[in-house]
Amino acid sequence: MRLDAVNWDTYWLYVATEAALSLSPGPAVMLVIATGLARGARRSVWASLGILSANGLYFALSATSVGALLVASEAFFAVVKWCGAAYLVYLGLAALLGQPSPITVTARTERGGSAAAIYLSGLTLQLANPKTLVFFVAILPLFVDARLPIGPQMLWLAAGSVIPEFFILAGYGFAASRAAKLAADPRFARLTDRAAGALVLAAAAMVLSVAQR
Repeated sequence: MRLDAVNWDTYWLYVATEAALSLSPGPAVMLVIATGLARGARRSVWASLGILSANGLYFALSATSVGALLVASEAFFAVVKWCGAAYLVYLGLAALLGQPSPITVTARTERGGSAAAIYLSGLTLQLANPKTLVFFVAILPLFVDARLPIGPQMLWLAAGSVIPEFFILAGYGFAASRAAKLAADPRFARLTDRAAGALVLAAAAMVLSVAQR
């Protein structure tokens, strides 16, 4: 990508804003921590990739007029939020009860803990949180320089969103996995399940609180 295709005076402010929001303990962070606790740092990366895939979709939508139309659609928001929140509740309850799921330790199954299942949990979580779309629709215009080509700018802005958040989420997953070394001991596995389940249920509660506004 061309270095002269973006306004560097405002670009780094955009990156700093994205990084600050990524550091905040929202639903995405809670899911990555829960996955890191239950499945380790490597598997938590798949949850991060699912989250970032949803972000990429919302970013692309926000860069077009489609994003503004979806933001104005209450029906779209309601369906996405409630379906996603229901899936999160399922994951959280499954972990609390020790049933197979992508974030359960004591009922480990290759299917439940597969990379695809964990990726899907991250993708579903973030798609259920359309506040991301609202953020991009509201923020992107502030950092787009009309004097420069729009296409290359969007690529730079997308990179400035995805790359910092990936490393931040990966850091959360790594820290959680380090803290969960005791989970290898069966005596602590149920405690890890309960912690992971509680985190995901908290993420679901956040999504539901937005759905009711």
